[in-house]
Amino acid sequence: MSSSNARNIVELRQLLADKFPGVRMSAERPESIANRNHFPTGLPRLDSLLAGGLPKGAITEIISPGIASGTSLFIASLLERAHQNGEWIALIDGADSFDPTPFPNEILSRLLWVRCNDPRQAVKATDLLLHDATLSIVVLDLLFSPPNQIRKTPSSTWFRLQRILENTATAFVVLAPEHMISNAAVRFTFDKRFSLESLDHRRETLLAQVAPTPLESRKQRIVKMA
Repeated sequence: MSSSNARNIVELRQLLADKFPGVRMSAERPESIANRNHFPTGLPRLDSLLAGGLPKGAITEIISPGIASGTSLFIASLLERAHQNGEWIALIDGADSFDPTPFPNEILSRLLWVRCNDPRQAVKATDLLLHDATLSIVVLDLLFSPPNQIRKTPSSTWFRLQRILENTATAFVVLAPEHMISNAAVRFTFDKRFSLESLDHRRETLLAQVAPTPLESRKQRIVKMA
């Protein structure tokens, strides 16, 4: 890691410590948290499919080529889980598209929101945060980034990020409009399309309806769900 990256990590830790005084910022977490192999998402079908949640120390790729597929519900559920567990979550917003207004302050208190203008900036921010290893989950959202810009990210970048992850207890999720990470440990897509009428339903009802379809991944071949 370069000296400039090391300085940036120190600055990041100081920023979080200043913004959230009194919160434990060490990468050493309580035994009950650090020994978990998964980060539960709160989506029943997905947690069941992944035997408990998103794998830690590995890359999960979520492919969502359309809108209203449940990715916003997915992010919202991760935020709530992080708050409930007293853990940190980072959202690297590749196109500055996240809207925090629906969430109460207590939910946002565990969120580090990194607003970027393009995928190149977002990947650099991801590299920095994964090196820090303090966060329980890091989400890189590239859903609204132009695919031609995303494709400029070399495949070697994802292998390098995986090497960083292997020695951490961080779950790393990439949301993308198309498949691009050949070394993802887990890969799936959301098939269901929600209508405007869905806005009238309770969040718990909608979460139960999010339909993940597993795809072939680096570590396993999963049969598509009926």
